[in-house]
Amino acid sequence: MKKTKNTIRIALLAAGFLAASAVQADAVIDNARALLDKGDAKAAYVILEPLETERAGNPDYDFLLGLAALETGKNTNAVFAFERVLAVDPNHVRARAEIARAYAALGETKTAKQEFETVKKQGVPPEVAVTIDRLLSAIERVEDEGRTTVRGYVEGTFGHDTNVNSATADRNVAVPLFGGAIFTLDPGGTRRSDTFTSVGGGLNLRKPLDKEWAFTAGLNGNKRMNTDVDIFDTGSADAYVGVIRTYGKDVFSAALQYNQFWVDNDRYREAAGFTAQWQHNYDARNQASLYVQYSDLRYMSQEVRNADRFVIGANFAHALKGFKTVFYGGAYIGDEPTRKDGFEYLGHSLYGARVGAQHEFHRDAKAFVNLGYEHRRYGGEDPFFLKTRTDNQWNFGAGVVWTPAKDWRVTPQFQYTDAQSNIALNRYRREVLSVTVRREF
Repeated sequence: MKKTKNTIRIALLAAGFLAASAVQADAVIDNARALLDKGDAKAAYVILEPLETERAGNPDYDFLLGLAALETGKNTNAVFAFERVLAVDPNHVRARAEIARAYAALGETKTAKQEFETVKKQGVPPEVAVTIDRLLSAIERVEDEGRTTVRGYVEGTFGHDTNVNSATADRNVAVPLFGGAIFTLDPGGTRRSDTFTSVGGGLNLRKPLDKEWAFTAGLNGNKRMNTDVDIFDTGSADAYVGVIRTYGKDVFSAALQYNQFWVDNDRYREAAGFTAQWQHNYDARNQASLYVQYSDLRYMSQEVRNADRFVIGANFAHALKGFKTVFYGGAYIGDEPTRKDGFEYLGHSLYGARVGAQHEFHRDAKAFVNLGYEHRRYGGEDPFFLKTRTDNQWNFGAGVVWTPAKDWRVTPQFQYTDAQSNIALNRYRREVLSVTVRREF
């Protein structure tokens, strides 16, 4: 009897120890899950990894370990952990999706695509399917880096512009050179409102030269036609050739550029120059860049306005967790002096800034908003208005990018410009409401 009681006591103690261990294990899992939910994957990995020998094979544990490993860049460890989960439960959709991400991070894009396609076939909510499509597109872009690609687009826009010629609304302007005499501007010199249609398209080539270097080139064109005020119809054509070097988290690019601009089907201005940029990708959610631009500006019928334009600037972009919301911004400074002596008042120095955000509020729609400011100070006294011109220009934009089908985009948007100046002739406001339909291929 005594022996039986001792056996029962030992069994109860053993059961107590097992129960305590189970509670402790659950506490570890709960703690790790809470850390992952807060975005602290590193801390979660620290408490999970030492237990791998004894806890490997537990799907809950392995899934959290794999997730923590993936978020901290330990992609091979993540694959091993997710493989153990799928060995026990082949229908674990989340684990299969995460192992696909891990394969993609390891550069095994073919396997990653197969796993993502399997996840879609298993059945997932529409918003998850959209996320998977986005990841598949990202994988395709990575694969494109190793092969020659040609991408293109065509687009059409219809809209209404309250100031197609970016002109003042005042018909009467006082000119100090003539003692403040009032001059009445002709209709072409004042604000004109009209509806418009535009068409555009382009082709872009990327040819890898080796694992780091690639050659790029492109052509883009656009033609805008006003319904009534056709003397202000515009057109533009752009071409560029350049190289890109990708080295770790850094991307260096340089390109030669050419632009031709038409007004009323007549050549108005051409620009030739270059852009050089360094972009640093801190991680998947943060990047920054520095750039320098030069343009040789030549006006076909106003040679006194020919100028050299220099701009240097910096940009940044930050994506919130989940990548549904992205913030971006930048600042720049520059100079655009005229070449001809005696016409310095037509050239100017400048500085400005831009900020914006984009938010995915639906699986196939993103809202965006942006705000820009630019200050310009001209290089001399205006001979007619007897003062040095200074401008302060604000630009605001908002809209939605809707993707009704793959490679299609519909973008309704509103743009507002408020150009303030100490010379009345150069003050204007402009509102543009438009819808653009774009097809990429």
